[in-house]
Amino acid sequence: MNFPFLVARRYFRSKNTKNFIQVISNISMVGVAVGSMALVVVLSVFNGLEELIRASYNTFDPELKIVPTRGKTFLFTDSLSAQLQALPGVHLVTEVIEDNALARYQDASKVVTIKGVSDNFVEQNRLDRAMIYGDVILKDEQRSYAILGQGVQYDLSIAPSNDFYSLQIFSPRRGASGGSGFNPNPMASYVKRKNIMPGGVFAIEKQFDANYVIVPLSFAQDLFEYGNERTALEIQSRPNANPASVQQEIKAVLGNDFQVLNSDEQHASLLRAIRFEKLFAYITFCFILAVASFNIFFSLSMLAIDKRKDVAMLYALGATRRTVRQIFWWEGIIIALIGTVTGLTVGFLICWVQQTFGLVSMGMQTAIIDAYPVKMALSDFLYTALSISVIALLATYRPAVIAARTQVKDFL
Repeated sequence: MNFPFLVARRYFRSKNTKNFIQVISNISMVGVAVGSMALVVVLSVFNGLEELIRASYNTFDPELKIVPTRGKTFLFTDSLSAQLQALPGVHLVTEVIEDNALARYQDASKVVTIKGVSDNFVEQNRLDRAMIYGDVILKDEQRSYAILGQGVQYDLSIAPSNDFYSLQIFSPRRGASGGSGFNPNPMASYVKRKNIMPGGVFAIEKQFDANYVIVPLSFAQDLFEYGNERTALEIQSRPNANPASVQQEIKAVLGNDFQVLNSDEQHASLLRAIRFEKLFAYITFCFILAVASFNIFFSLSMLAIDKRKDVAMLYALGATRRTVRQIFWWEGIIIALIGTVTGLTVGFLICWVQQTFGLVSMGMQTAIIDAYPVKMALSDFLYTALSISVIALLATYRPAVIAARTQVKDFL
């Protein structure tokens, strides 16, 4: 067995060590354990939040989204449609017209985002599990319907089951001018109004629920006077296709005039912000662990003073300064290792209990999840263990040097 490790383990378990040194060592282990546990839990929570955001947005957003590189709209032609449909990995191409408008229901009004979608939007089944009232139906043989976010329904006090009141949508006319001569209805020259019956209600996430009203493409096309212009195309790949490969195929066909965004790229800024927050949380807890490691430094420093006679005896028996330094390095590593293993184990159990039983609630009901999201990643455990190892080695360096400076002549 490694001699320095054997001596360090003996010192760690020694009953002859001063009580206050043992107490500080125990405090060091507890500090490392609590810090490593908290770091693992916090990083796992950030992982869970990132997955929750992906799950929430993937319910509403498409697998792939095509938008123009410049400008707000682009011309959707038969040749463009044929090019996309000819790709082997493309299953559905949904045309989208999205713009802001004023919605009014009885005496209440609100600025909303109108999202007009082609009929095959229903085939994607993205909103099915998010519906809290009604079904994903945009039109039938008699009329068109609007699918509302829960926040829009609440703000406008909409009763979807009431067939007597329709939802009025107002939008500025494109290129409107006052004209000349007498006009009995001057507002009609500037504002386009269309009525649509409220249908189903969905609940996903506040950003969507409070703003979006989904309508048939023909309704939005007439309301905004877009003609053959579209603001985006939503792509659903075939079940056996790789979305990343489909994305590259579409980019090759469309060239530089269009951006083809996957689910993460559609909300890149938000996901990047979460990763930055996770990074800063990691750095913050590393500083906390560094502060906790001061206890290791003090306990080893006092142990080096307490064991000066033993160190002198080791020198007399032929030990080198390197051997003495390694003894105290091992002592610090043992303290840090026990604390780290304990903290990681407790952190794992806390995360597992939350994943399995969802004991901690988010305090709100969502269509996606009720319990606080947690997702454990092996990399988080490895980075935590590595960080504590580096901090422990730095904390043990100075006490080990102090112990190695002991002179045999002082104990003759």
